[in-house]
Amino acid sequence: MKRDFNLSKNDALIIVDVQRDFCPGGALPVPAGDQVIPVLNECIQLFKMAKAEIFATRDWHPPNHISFKAYGGPWPPHCIQNSEGAKFHPDLKLPDGTSIISKAMDPSKESYSGFDGTILGDELRNKGVTRVFVGGLATDYCVKNTVLDAIERGFETVLLLDATRGINVKPDDVEKAIDGMIAKGAEKVTLADFPEPVEITQEELGVEKMEEKPLTKAEKRKKARLRSRGPYRKARIER
Repeated sequence: MKRDFNLSKNDALIIVDVQRDFCPGGALPVPAGDQVIPVLNECIQLFKMAKAEIFATRDWHPPNHISFKAYGGPWPPHCIQNSEGAKFHPDLKLPDGTSIISKAMDPSKESYSGFDGTILGDELRNKGVTRVFVGGLATDYCVKNTVLDAIERGFETVLLLDATRGINVKPDDVEKAIDGMIAKGAEKVTLADFPEPVEITQEELGVEKMEEKPLTKAEKRKKARLRSRGPYRKARIER
């Protein structure tokens, strides 16, 4: 039986590392990484409507970070503090009030998870969050580790499957990462699993008032936005 995911104030959206360097043209691009952005923007609107919390993690490396090849790591320099590449992708529509979580700032330690060495866990508890939805980049590294740490800390954890893309250093890395998250207790959903926003009925507003009051420009734009969700609901899941 298909489960609908109705959102509440006890939910949080965690957007993982949707930064310039991880998108096409960046220093360490995830293949098709920018394709997560339209889906995440739709999720942001749903969480805003539910008055749920929104967090965005970011790699915030010092120039001499241990993950860089020059210091023995596997990666080229990326997401260096205050650089252009460390900025969130300009198409990601993070709302005012988004909690920004910087990670991997210790030059001697690799930290893939949004929980590792950060205040994310405490912030979620302080805000009364019991369930987290995780999407972003990359599926087989920072998303996977953030999901696993959320589960370990006792949060009900949901993977936004069509809002993630992976690196796939080995051909089956993404598939193994997803299977591993599910095996540990994560659920997986797509945008189509969220219920449509509830529209106010004529009985609630009064038929006469609805007939007398034409739609404002803002209301027309809202209706157009809701109609436009269709293509994202059909987004192909790349594993």
